[in-house]
Amino acid sequence: MNDHRTTILNPDNSLTAVCKEYIEESGNDQRIDNFLFKRLKNIPKSHVYQLLRSGQIRVNGKRVTAKYRLQLGDLLRIPPIINTTSKEARSQTTINPQKKYSFSILHEDDVLLVINKPSGMAVHGGSGISFGVIEQIRAQNPTWKFLELVHRLDRETSGVLLIAKKRNALVELHRQIREGLMEKHYSVMVKGEWRNAKQHVKLALNKYVTASGERRVAISSVGQSDSKQAHTIFSLRKTWKSFSLLDAEIKTGRTHQIRVHLAHLGYPILGDDKYGDFEINKQLSKATSPYQLTRMFLHARTLKIIHPASGIAMTLEAPLPEDLQKFTESLDKPETLAEKASKRTPDAIIRTQG
Repeated sequence: MNDHRTTILNPDNSLTAVCKEYIEESGNDQRIDNFLFKRLKNIPKSHVYQLLRSGQIRVNGKRVTAKYRLQLGDLLRIPPIINTTSKEARSQTTINPQKKYSFSILHEDDVLLVINKPSGMAVHGGSGISFGVIEQIRAQNPTWKFLELVHRLDRETSGVLLIAKKRNALVELHRQIREGLMEKHYSVMVKGEWRNAKQHVKLALNKYVTASGERRVAISSVGQSDSKQAHTIFSLRKTWKSFSLLDAEIKTGRTHQIRVHLAHLGYPILGDDKYGDFEINKQLSKATSPYQLTRMFLHARTLKIIHPASGIAMTLEAPLPEDLQKFTESLDKPETLAEKASKRTPDAIIRTQG
């Protein structure tokens, strides 16, 4: 039933003026003004309120007030808005329109498209990003009348990504997410020697914005009204002296859930530039191949769903990317005298950190 192919995408920054997106679990029951402040962090709040009052921002085709609480599956329309970020900042985050982007198609039929998203590519255009995966596919297939993300992956996370080609398929897949029927598993490498064969982590999360305007997530304090419950199940796959390979099954789909849970437990994800061990990340990025790691080691490996049209159970799987596979294999190799002297192997990096 799965069809593995490769598609070349040619982004065109002159397209896609209006942003339309369906609200996912992470935005469910959130006030629309707070949702927009985080999404449009470079836009003055006064302008956001003006867009709401004038009806330019709509939900399911209707005007809403700033107090409206978004619901799972709501269709949010955001009009063209000038990004006030500096040209220098935009140049660092905007996808190069001259570059061709490719990804593997894991499955495709009349109602569903499943891709293996590469690391480093945003799933949706937003602040500072003119084109994401969904905009690229829409531009590539202008005759497709409906195309929406079922869920999201962080920009640096690779792996299985679901895209609905029909409205009824999106509604059904959102129902499966809401009722806990969709099973998601990630492969993740962390610093430290993980001890438990299986561990349930149930720690609520809340979002906040840093002084520089970056969005972050933290473990909620007792009594925080805006906290969201988050449940992750970690299973040990393999451990070395300094690192551990885990399977992470998420029972809730909160923003940065796996990353924050692991950092809080003292096992930061290798390569995580927001919640990780920054010094180790820096040294791993400079290590010699195959011990080098230049990205976050978090990969959406498998996704189990009920097909929204046929009702058939499906297991969608994206193989571990080559760079992560090579790094994993390097941990099993005996350290040579030259490597010991150069201190460039992963274990040597950990030892230099104490």
